[in-house]
Amino acid sequence: MAPCHVPLPSVSRPIVSIGAGGIVRDAHLPAYRLAGFPVAGVFDPDTAKAAKLAADFGIPRVFASLAEAVAQAPAHALFDVAVPASALPDVLPALPDGAPVLIQKPFGENLAAARQLLALCEHKRLSAAVNFQLRTSPGVVEARRLIAAGAIGDLHDLEVRVTVYTPWQLWTFLEGIPRVEILYHSIHYVDLVRSFLGEPTGVHAKTTRHPAAPKLAATRTTMALEYGEDLRATITTNHGHNFGGAHQESYVKWEGTRGALKLRLGLLLDYPHGEPDTLELCPLGADGRPGAWQPVPLAGNWFPHAFIGPMAALQRFAAGESPDLPTRVADAFRTMAVVEAAYESSARGATPIPA
Repeated sequence: MAPCHVPLPSVSRPIVSIGAGGIVRDAHLPAYRLAGFPVAGVFDPDTAKAAKLAADFGIPRVFASLAEAVAQAPAHALFDVAVPASALPDVLPALPDGAPVLIQKPFGENLAAARQLLALCEHKRLSAAVNFQLRTSPGVVEARRLIAAGAIGDLHDLEVRVTVYTPWQLWTFLEGIPRVEILYHSIHYVDLVRSFLGEPTGVHAKTTRHPAAPKLAATRTTMALEYGEDLRATITTNHGHNFGGAHQESYVKWEGTRGALKLRLGLLLDYPHGEPDTLELCPLGADGRPGAWQPVPLAGNWFPHAFIGPMAALQRFAAGESPDLPTRVADAFRTMAVVEAAYESSARGATPIPA
């Protein structure tokens, strides 16, 4: 087992994977392998895909149906649900009452669906969390530690900027649905901002389509979250920058009264291959002048290392080793509420300019 940037359970429970798509292959299973989490079986409606995944990762069991996966899951199993949001209303009711469940984001296709899913999880007494794993990427974990230690003083500005070329064709289920970019991507950043700054009081947003992606809804977003007069939080994404890497950007930046941190999210610069994440710190001297930007060592990248975090938290919560489940469904519902407000803001349009 490799050294880890988040606390791990003393004993790992077996995992049953519901879904065998790209995110499971590229992130979930590599992360669980790094952390030493045992995967007992996998189910996917595409049995051949599930069988190939099982062969590649040494998973001992491929289930023929969801019902079989539930009925024949090992004792004390955790369920790792990685399906499109539209499939959650069919999958979650089939899981055992009281089971620990990690649900791939988003938590429903909209806020109304999220409200129904939250009620379902509460009715079934599921120990359920949503896989908002950016919170536990090594770079974010280290940035949070430095900020808590006072390395940049009082935080007053949090900016996320993404200018990349994203191969949306990898996710064919996104074609034709009404919501894409905020719901399936910027939701990570909304959740990240909430984890640092708490609940915004409002949101200003505009999300737009790209002419090179006619089968998709909006894939470019500008968003400002409202935190009063002294704190700025912005999210800006453009997934259609198909002009080479020279001017691509993918970062989170925190500015404080005594310094700044900048985390480069390398994954998005060449998705799905990616580049290494990097974190830099720029302190202000006693005279208020900036020092040199200094590299901060990191123990991994967003993919796959961040995916250890939510599963480790669920494992520890299920074992009674931790009272906290940071991305529990009730908290994920609040992220969905901000997402809903962003779409409503975009639909309402801009304030007219006075004549």
